[in-house]
Amino acid sequence: MWNCTSGRSGEFMLNAVFFVICFGASAVGIISGTGGGVIIKPVLDALDILDIGIINFLSGCTVFSMTAYSVISGKMKGESNVNKKIGFPLAIGAAFGGLIGRWLFSCLSQRCMEKDRLGAIQSLLLFLITLGILVYTVHKEKIKTYRIEHPGISSLIGMSLGMLSSFLGIGGGPVNLMILCFFFSMSSKEAAENSLYIIFFSQAASLISYMATGNIPDFSSGLLILMVIGALSGGIFGRNLNDIIKDKTVDGIFIGLLVVILLINAHNVVKFM
Repeated sequence: MWNCTSGRSGEFMLNAVFFVICFGASAVGIISGTGGGVIIKPVLDALDILDIGIINFLSGCTVFSMTAYSVISGKMKGESNVNKKIGFPLAIGAAFGGLIGRWLFSCLSQRCMEKDRLGAIQSLLLFLITLGILVYTVHKEKIKTYRIEHPGISSLIGMSLGMLSSFLGIGGGPVNLMILCFFFSMSSKEAAENSLYIIFFSQAASLISYMATGNIPDFSSGLLILMVIGALSGGIFGRNLNDIIKDKTVDGIFIGLLVVILLINAHNVVKFM
């Protein structure tokens, strides 16, 4: 278990760590379309400060607040590049998938499995998925992409994304970007914005499920508020920065992020085992 100096100074340090993590993750998440949770979740797992169930919930709340800001802000400013014909069926599917993933995590967490083993499974799955996405991203110029327009197929793809992201507690992140580029031939920046739109719906459904079932874990409300403030601040910073960077820069940030995620999750797999 990660420790810091006791007393007020220790509490201040702990709060500062959470704020910086959420700010940085959300700024990068807005630019790359990963949503931030793919950074927040494994980093908090690595620090071993909180129970895995609490981390899943706090990460989901933080990602939801950041993506809500991005989606609403883009809509109000008329700057949204979300392809509604594709994005809406994906988002609706992701919402249902988010409920399934939330149920699966709850079932395994409460009835079937030790927390460390569940954490190891989450970290290993995220490591393998991230590795596959990194290979795809490096070679994507040579890979044929598709342009699916059928709403039923789009909904099924969205459901799969929502289920996976909710179970892992990451919002969606790199998985969304790869799927959007491969199945819908989107550019990096277009995929990033559509990814945040999907994450918004899937996390909203997951959080509603938490409240409806009364399975909200015990946590400090002050810590959640601090994380949300960090996420929103990072989201504002990232959205402003996103307006001036190019697709190639987004690709570079994304690849660097994948490498960092791989290293963190490799550490977490060993730690939980």
